Amino acid sequence: MYYIQEIDKPNFILKLFNIIKIKGDKIILPITEEKITTKKAEILVTKTKKILDNTCCNRVVLSKRIKKQEEYINYLNSSNINIVNAETLTEILILDILNYIIDKKKLEKEELTISVFVNDISVNVLESLKEIVKQYKKINIITNHIQKFKKIEKDLFESYGIIITVGNNKKKSAAKSNIIVNVDFPNELINKYVIYDEAIIINLRGNVKINKKRFSGININDYEIDFDFSDEYDFDKENLYDKKDVYEAEFVKNQPFKYSRNDLIRYKVKITKLYGINNVI
Repeated sequence: MYYIQEIDKPNFILKLFNIIKIKGDKIILPITEEKITTKKAEILVTKTKKILDNTCCNRVVLSKRIKKQEEYINYLNSSNINIVNAETLTEILILDILNYIIDKKKLEKEELTISVFVNDISVNVLESLKEIVKQYKKINIITNHIQKFKKIEKDLFESYGIIITVGNNKKKSAAKSNIIVNVDFPNELINKYVIYDEAIIINLRGNVKINKKRFSGININDYEIDFDFSDEYDFDKENLYDKKDVYEAEFVKNQPFKYSRNDLIRYKVKITKLYGINNVI
């Protein structure tokens, strides 16, 4: 695993010859400008890939500033380099995100209707859904694969005695939902549904915009966490990188959901902010 970050101060020679430095598990790019050229991005990715190939590594974490270098990221993706984006952690944290919203907005759980937009459900999302139905009583699953989710509906009822609704009515399914958990509906698909004007939408994959002019709710595309930082208190990882990416890289493992949840307690993981398009919670 390598962490990729920008150089901490300008260096003419490094920038001129596109010299990449390696410091421990960090790849330090000769970048100080906000946006590099396509040519420079291509050169830097070629050198980055050579470093990764030599160490049989294909997984990287990008600093907050490198995440803004679109050309560099495009070349990383085209080179099949795996960029950590906290996707698994987000799936494990769905309940925590919901509870954070309830606490900050002072909402009553019993009065809420929650809709989950999902077509392809992972193990972590399914386990998170099981935890959600234990605490929230009015749950809708909105999907294009109704038959696939009917079994989940039956299993949840038999396990917890809670009725959930599975459907795909674009006019009615989410029209009264206070909170929407959007697992994997892209922008063009979710905008085909009637959504409550003041709904709070949690987009697990991010970058979703609601086109409805009357929509005055909160559309969440990102979040921050805090946790008990270790690794001899690495200030670069603490300050230059998104903590959710660091946690995913260091602590999220291929293990049963309950152990991942236990790790959240062990490392004292907590949500600190939710970022809507025009709001912060």
